[in-house]
Amino acid sequence: MRIRAIQKGICLQQYKITGICFLDFFTVPYYDTKVEVTNLKKLCIFDLDGTLANTLDSLAYSVEETLKAMELPAITREQCREFVGNGAKKLLELALEASREGASKRLPEAMQIYEKIFDENCDYHAEVYEGMMDVVQTLHRQGIRLAVLTNKPDRQAKKVMKKLFPEGLFQKVWGQKETMERKPSPEGISLLLEHFGVEKEACLYIGDSEVDIHTGRNAQVETLTATWGFRSRQELEKCGAITLVDHPKDILQFTGGGMEHVSI
Repeated sequence: MRIRAIQKGICLQQYKITGICFLDFFTVPYYDTKVEVTNLKKLCIFDLDGTLANTLDSLAYSVEETLKAMELPAITREQCREFVGNGAKKLLELALEASREGASKRLPEAMQIYEKIFDENCDYHAEVYEGMMDVVQTLHRQGIRLAVLTNKPDRQAKKVMKKLFPEGLFQKVWGQKETMERKPSPEGISLLLEHFGVEKEACLYIGDSEVDIHTGRNAQVETLTATWGFRSRQELEKCGAITLVDHPKDILQFTGGGMEHVSI
């Protein structure tokens, strides 16, 4: 089976900030993407925030405390949810501008404050999504290798995963770091494929945002888009999601390993 998708050259994301619209443009290379799909997967790569776990409280709290330390007005939890996905720097930039027009020029100051607060609170109220633990443990038993690729800073990504999942369940956890381009660049997926010695058609990527849609497409791997995360189904469809899944157990339909031993 072959799915053929055309990647647009520019992705436009709209953020609602204090009654106005803030438009975030980021350039994505043109791809006439041909995704080879096979029923038997050897590697599953997961996004973290909004895919494996609900971490919104930790992000919202850290942003709130950062703005408070800078004596800036608070933003809403809903605004924070909209801003998550492109890494800490973009989250803070949008949060500052939502808090007070022109405040984004204080981004370097905000980053210094946020990094300390978030490092101490990155696992605050973080919870694995219902049904996800059973799914990843089933995949592990079936011999499918598991990895995490997230735009969350690398140190905090590893800290959250260590708290939420048993040691050894995921063979690799890669967060944002200077040595690797952040998503939607395909570099992270390409490096993981090389590390595990797996071909693109034997890889499944699972995420919950427009960033993940473009990441999977740019890397030319089969991609599932979760509707239980930080974006609505409507938002995901507008961003070009091809395959939407509504519950973690649905992932097993795309790995070729069956659905045995999974609590539903």
